[in-house]
Amino acid sequence: MKTYFRLLSFAKPIGKYAIPYIIFTFFAILFGTLNLALLAPLLNTLFSQHDATEVVTKPNSPFDVFRLLNYYSSLAHHRYGLERTLLYVCITIVTSVLLGNIFRYLSERTMEDLRINTLLNLRRSVFDNIMGLHLGFFNNERKGEIISKVASDVQVVQYTVTGTLQVIFKEPLTLIVYLVLLFIISYKLTLLSMLVIPVSGLIISRIVKRLKQQAIESHISYGNMISYLDEALAGVKIIKAFRAENFIKNRFNKENEHYSNIVRAMARRQQLASPVSEFMGITTVSLIVLYGGSLVLSNEGGLNAAEFIAYIALFSQIMRPAKAISGAFSSIHSGIAAGERVLALIDEKPQITDAKDAKPANGFHESIRFDDVSFTYTGADVLQHISLEIPKGKSVALVGPSGGGKSTLMDLIPRFIQPREGRVLLDGVDIRSLTTDSLRALMGIVNQESILFNDTIFNNIAFGQPGATQEQVEAAARIANAHEFIMATEKKYQTNIGDKGVKLSGGQRQRICIARAVLSNPPIMLLDEATSALDTESEKMVQEALNNLMKNRTSLVIAHRLSTVQDADLIIVLEKGRIIEQGTHQQLMVANGLYRRLIDMQTFSSN
Repeated sequence: MKTYFRLLSFAKPIGKYAIPYIIFTFFAILFGTLNLALLAPLLNTLFSQHDATEVVTKPNSPFDVFRLLNYYSSLAHHRYGLERTLLYVCITIVTSVLLGNIFRYLSERTMEDLRINTLLNLRRSVFDNIMGLHLGFFNNERKGEIISKVASDVQVVQYTVTGTLQVIFKEPLTLIVYLVLLFIISYKLTLLSMLVIPVSGLIISRIVKRLKQQAIESHISYGNMISYLDEALAGVKIIKAFRAENFIKNRFNKENEHYSNIVRAMARRQQLASPVSEFMGITTVSLIVLYGGSLVLSNEGGLNAAEFIAYIALFSQIMRPAKAISGAFSSIHSGIAAGERVLALIDEKPQITDAKDAKPANGFHESIRFDDVSFTYTGADVLQHISLEIPKGKSVALVGPSGGGKSTLMDLIPRFIQPREGRVLLDGVDIRSLTTDSLRALMGIVNQESILFNDTIFNNIAFGQPGATQEQVEAAARIANAHEFIMATEKKYQTNIGDKGVKLSGGQRQRICIARAVLSNPPIMLLDEATSALDTESEKMVQEALNNLMKNRTSLVIAHRLSTVQDADLIIVLEKGRIIEQGTHQQLMVANGLYRRLIDMQTFSSN
């Protein structure tokens, strides 16, 4: 129940919806039961056995609903005659039905507002927390699993938890009102019927006992399916190139069958609850007909035929809320299981957060310095005792074999990761004492992989800069050597580039990314293998754009090719997490060390 109430907290402000819902539901139930209560006076009017001059004695208790209605029916019969009385009773029934349905509509509309509000708050909380998590979290989690939680699990929580809330209030209240009316008609029959309810509840509880565990398994299996689908769509080219279609299809279909089997087993249990409750209900009705009929025939228990028929009609309706309650208990397990997965995502805490007394960075004026920095990942030392200074306005290139720690070193600057030991200093200030947002605002990043969104060229360049004008975007594109090819597209800057920029070539995508970095106009540039995946012609265009980008800026470049690093002010050679050489291109060539060997090989491996 702790999970349930926590999920319910996302319905806030719940009072805005709960109070109107309670009021509307109460009147809907009141008028709904009144419809059936009017059945007895209607039957008494139709089959009236007393003289029109006689009036049924008015009951002393105002809660004796049926005899009170019979009294007013006989009073109308006495004053207006049988036909007009019948008309008045029918008008009253129609009015009661109309009011009952109006209030039922209002209650359902209020509950739908509550459901939508819960979904809005829950999905917002999940997504906001995901966006605040550290990058390491996404390296260890399947993207499809995250998508499954945000899309599918949240939806299950919305319908199951709020739907159960509706049942928890409405159906028990309906049940109580019906029971009160049944006790008023005949307490003997009602006590008999109540003997069956605990038996029915025990049987149903045993049926749905395993549903929660099955629900957890189903959500995990569904997340796996979404992960397989995401991987298949992202890697369809490789799948076809390696003729792995059958492997991928078999993997997906196997998980699909597993998921289907779980859902089938759950459905069988859930569907069994309703027939069992209905069978128990019919059995109870049969006992009531047998016992109640004998009371009517023997004129015992103060029960006449009209009241007995009204009793049967009321009792037949009491099974509906009883079935709804049993159905809610059988389905809530799925919602709780989904809710636990969603809450686990909400409760995930970022490993990198701003200090309580963190201050915004006041620009960049002097240098970036690594002070005896070490970093460990999954038990292995990736960086070991790195000390390095990058003066303002200088370009520094990182080179070395694969796995040397180049990308890790770069990721420390914007605090994507944190050092195990040592400090990273910006103008002599430990970056852990600065707000992350202000720190990253000083930096522009261009990765080896061109990260673009399924949107227009304009919006991709202006990403993160909502106030950017057309002139500013075009100016950035010109610096990035992108303006000409953009103008040659169908809708120019309003051309949609497709998923991950699939409609553009590799060089074009990279130049869009460079234009995005130019537009943000940061004093520090971090370039991670920005030309490694390009052909010679594209590389020339992109390299020229990068040179334009790095003018008058402090740049840290992970190098892949000689053309990228030979003009750098300082070249750092990393191997096995340590700086083994540093200097200019000419100095390192003369030193005849690892850098010279890498130059002879004409390549620098990526990390």
